[in-house]
Amino acid sequence: MTSRFFYASFIAAVLLALLPETGVSQINRNSTEAPAGRPTASTLVASDITKLKLAPGFLVGLNVLDDTDFAGSFRIDEQGDIELPILGSIHVADETVSEARVQIQKKLRDDAILKDPQVILTLLEYTAPEVTIIGEVGSPGKYPLLVPHKLVDVLAVAGGPTAMAGNEIQITRGSADTKPVLVHYSKGTDPQLVENVIIYPGDTIQIKRAGVVYVLGAVNRPGGYVMQEENTLNVLQAITLAGGTSVSAKTGTIYLLRKNADGTVENIALPYQKMIQGKYANTQLHALDILYMPTSMIKTILANSGQAIISTAASSSIYTVMNH
Repeated sequence: MTSRFFYASFIAAVLLALLPETGVSQINRNSTEAPAGRPTASTLVASDITKLKLAPGFLVGLNVLDDTDFAGSFRIDEQGDIELPILGSIHVADETVSEARVQIQKKLRDDAILKDPQVILTLLEYTAPEVTIIGEVGSPGKYPLLVPHKLVDVLAVAGGPTAMAGNEIQITRGSADTKPVLVHYSKGTDPQLVENVIIYPGDTIQIKRAGVVYVLGAVNRPGGYVMQEENTLNVLQAITLAGGTSVSAKTGTIYLLRKNADGTVENIALPYQKMIQGKYANTQLHALDILYMPTSMIKTILANSGQAIISTAASSSIYTVMNH
């Protein structure tokens, strides 16, 4: 009777753990708002517009002081040239507006058209290159990125990593012939390494989700726990995060349910009491592992908590740990 009741409770707990995560309870490790002083999408564009390289399709406006012959709007053609009155074709692609203005000014002077030309060149229309940010960030999506920026600044534009973010960022460069770049970060990571990562227009940034381990059964705070730092968590740490064992726990053996890469499922019995005593190696957990602490029926009856297993299995909140 006891054995049958245990297995029924274990299966119910496993099924609940495998359901989509709802009602997530979180202690935020990272704020989802851009920190003070960090750029937003609008401030990035505003500060970078002067550094933007001209490209085919852009529209520029030209004015020369005291000479209306040169005034007008000019579209950069597929070759990167603009066709100007009197001056003819001038190649401006891959130059900033300021650099193109200096070139026009120089040509007016070299061709002896004007002795001291005062040229005003403005950018009227342009196509803003973008960066794509997906995964565990506050606001995933596409953001204008006119020039290269530091990774930390670009992430701030998207609201920063969420509390569910793992410790790995994948960067796929805009050019198809390059391999994705993996950036690892944690308390043990040199901050300068992350600070020096540069994001370019056209890149895609993916913030990967941290692994989750489920701790169910006779523990004080059953649920899913985010694996922080280097995505490592062992059995004793997981039980500690779950508030330790409850008064009704049967602590001799704990059960680990693990789904392997080939789809097979292992049901592993671990000598929990021996782990506590240091007589058995503390087992490292994998993402999506399920730990189940069985309930002692005698302890449950003595503690007058007949609903302990039902309430334990019904809880599936996910908790995160402060990264301090």
